[in-house]
Amino acid sequence: MTTIQLISAVIFGLALVHTFAAKTFDLLADRHPRHAGLFHLLGEVEVVFGFWAFILIIAMAFVSGSDAAISYAESRHYTEPLFVFVVMVVAASRPVLDAVQRLLKGLARALPLRTELALAWLGLALVPLTGSLITEPAAMTLAALMLAPQIFLQGIPEWLKYGALGVLFVNVSIGGTLTSYAAPPVLMVATTWNWDSAFMASHFGWKAAIAVLINSTGACLLLRKYLHSNTSDIKPKPGDVELPKVPLAISLVHLAVLAGVVALAHHPVLFLGLFLFFLGFVQAYERYQNPLILKEGLLVGFFLAGLVVLGGMQQWWLQPIVSSLEPLALFFGALGLTAITDNAALTYLGSLIVGISAEAKYMLMAGAVAGGGLTVIANAPNPAGVALLRRGFDSESIGALGLLAGALPPTMVAALAFLLL
Repeated sequence: MTTIQLISAVIFGLALVHTFAAKTFDLLADRHPRHAGLFHLLGEVEVVFGFWAFILIIAMAFVSGSDAAISYAESRHYTEPLFVFVVMVVAASRPVLDAVQRLLKGLARALPLRTELALAWLGLALVPLTGSLITEPAAMTLAALMLAPQIFLQGIPEWLKYGALGVLFVNVSIGGTLTSYAAPPVLMVATTWNWDSAFMASHFGWKAAIAVLINSTGACLLLRKYLHSNTSDIKPKPGDVELPKVPLAISLVHLAVLAGVVALAHHPVLFLGLFLFFLGFVQAYERYQNPLILKEGLLVGFFLAGLVVLGGMQQWWLQPIVSSLEPLALFFGALGLTAITDNAALTYLGSLIVGISAEAKYMLMAGAVAGGGLTVIANAPNPAGVALLRRGFDSESIGALGLLAGALPPTMVAALAFLLL
């Protein structure tokens, strides 16, 4: 253990404490109005890891020199934060959202349920499962925007909102396991362990699908008396100008851009170039658009980039823990460790272990994805969900303990599915 490794672990710990105490900064803002802006900024969950990443780089510059600090920062891979930013903005665009909403409404009418209840169920079940095709961040963005006007609004008890949020986060985390490219923790090991989409579907995907259906059904049973027909549409905000109907050609272009971004997910130069074209296209047909969620996307990208910087220095204590556990203990160890570190980082560390057994590989992956809804940092798409849904909660912020409590029941369902089926 070197000095900078010890410092990085301490800073990582402080970042975790900051995450759980984010709502406290809103109270400080009320008590100290002179500095309310700064406290509100520090109370944004998406700012936490980026802020502490800067602290780490500054500390590294003092301890190891500025050249070493800059070299470390530039050595990290930021493809995932960039991809999540781009896919969030594209997936949340009005033409994409309009197309998805039309599709889900058609499916909802075919189900033997009230339309508003069927829409909520599809948003919690079907959309997270499509994450195996369009990637988890895109699925999280679409699901959050579809569910926001149905579940995350005034009049629904706070505990039910946290329960629905926990179900959404867990379902997105496990819903991407039907393929080998859509879930970040799977992507980290797919090549190293020779896991293709057929392997993922046969060993993880069908079990995850069962857990997703159980979780969604349970959440909708609790929500059913609060869901009404006037909550099933995404309505314009007061003062917004009613926009014209989106032409099919515009929707197809947006969907093609989304598909292109997903296909180029590992090539940032290409998907960023496609994103620049998308921005130009949006400007050209502005009358069919809503404001893009650039701020929310950038904050989520900042959060994930900070996690990349901070997480890169935690291998020295995480990997010995992962490599020392027996398969069953590894499952529960991964389940717990995922709550305090990104599950993709955890599976990546597992891929570095020489001679790890097939059973241990399964248990590590199962624990990592099952625990992906416990905290904001547990799974890469979670910050996107927080950014898009927090306004539906009291004080317009999501408490870490509330999320943990809401995610525990669906996490148990996912864990039992992976262990018993």
